[in-house]
Amino acid sequence: MSPDTLKVLLAITQAFALTMSVAFIVYVVVIVVPYLRRKPAAVGDPLDFSWHFFVPCRDEQSVIRETVRYLRFTFPKAHVWVVDDDSEDATARVVRALWRRHGAPDKYLHLVGRRRPEARTGKGDALNAAYQALNGWLAVEKGPDVTRDDIVVVVVDADGRPAANCLEVCAAEHLFGDSGIGAVQLDVRMSNVTTPPPGRTWLGRAFGLKLAQLQDLEFRTAIAAIQTSRGFTGTISMGGNGQFTRLTALDSIAGSDAQPWRGSLLEDFELGVHLLTAGWRTGFTPDSHVAQEGLYSLRRFLVQRTRWGQGTMQCARYLRQIWDSPHVSTLGAAEMMYYLAQPWMQLLGSLLYPIPFILLMVSTAGDPTQVWTWFTGGAWILFAIYGSFGLLPFLVWGPIYQVKCLHSKNILRGIGMGMAYALYIYTFYITSWRAVTRLVRRRNGWSKTRRNTEHAPGVKVALDS
Repeated sequence: MSPDTLKVLLAITQAFALTMSVAFIVYVVVIVVPYLRRKPAAVGDPLDFSWHFFVPCRDEQSVIRETVRYLRFTFPKAHVWVVDDDSEDATARVVRALWRRHGAPDKYLHLVGRRRPEARTGKGDALNAAYQALNGWLAVEKGPDVTRDDIVVVVVDADGRPAANCLEVCAAEHLFGDSGIGAVQLDVRMSNVTTPPPGRTWLGRAFGLKLAQLQDLEFRTAIAAIQTSRGFTGTISMGGNGQFTRLTALDSIAGSDAQPWRGSLLEDFELGVHLLTAGWRTGFTPDSHVAQEGLYSLRRFLVQRTRWGQGTMQCARYLRQIWDSPHVSTLGAAEMMYYLAQPWMQLLGSLLYPIPFILLMVSTAGDPTQVWTWFTGGAWILFAIYGSFGLLPFLVWGPIYQVKCLHSKNILRGIGMGMAYALYIYTFYITSWRAVTRLVRRRNGWSKTRRNTEHAPGVKVALDS
């Protein structure tokens, strides 16, 4: 390949890549500013509402006991609905033991059992079962005249720990105190950022701990900033953990089959789409949080993010509904379209970004002297800019995390975290390809991510502790 041909091909590919990188840098700058400037808001009175925690469980015996204990102790007047999705372990027996722990049934603890073939078909189906069970319970206990607008459903993962102040924060005037707010999403944090995984080599423990810390960084900075900026576009999305939804909002999208959650692998974002297009507003608050375990295993992490990526691709079917909705602004629709395009842009980027380096290596093999002269004559500047623009949007979150979240002035450590986060983000190129492969092969089944302490079903567990 001649140097002139090389220059043309490099110019074309770099132009595309740089355009994508510059657009992303502008996007990062736009979301960083409101995130850094936000101040805590006033809280409300949680007694103004009735709270119902939905905890979907599929083989969760390793974590469910402590989660139920935490929820019942921290929120004594809230109801806890554990959905046993036909678990193959002792999940249901653990909950039943807690239900009668003090010799009498706990009227605030409910177990919703599901059996195959209806069970184990996805988190959304499990949540629909809890919604239907709650409706039946309300009809019996409260009667047909119950005020459903003051009932709030809270989705919590089986390892989730909502902060003790979450109810008063969500009851605030600007959140559920506003009758137009249909759902609120809490900030998400990782609970094990200082606890290395046991039973591994030193390198394995260090890698597992760093992976958990990077998940914490991602949720507490980049994702929190995106959610904060969505307050301006009116498109705040829901997460799978720490998701608060007004019961009347769920009613408005449930349909005749009483199923507010639909079939996507990204059931949380999908729920938000239906709420927004139905005319509800959504909120996000970093004034409270829900803690969960960050994954130590790269394999389990890739499984989780593949499911998320595939779910995002599935939700592209709602683009027409979003654009046609009179309740979503043009700016809001554009923001949601950008989010739904992310996995497809990652696929494009994975093909586009390596081209200049591949072309350079091929040309160097054919005529190393001439290519070296061209490269040292100033072309290296293009590669430096090319690399910097691809790195800076991710590196910036490391120092922000260090200062804002950890309250540390160790900027060098923050830069190191930013570099690690850039490498972490590149795993999404892998998961995007895995996701599109599953779509092409019509593999749309819901694949549960195993917990850090989970090894195999059937492990014995004490029921009376």
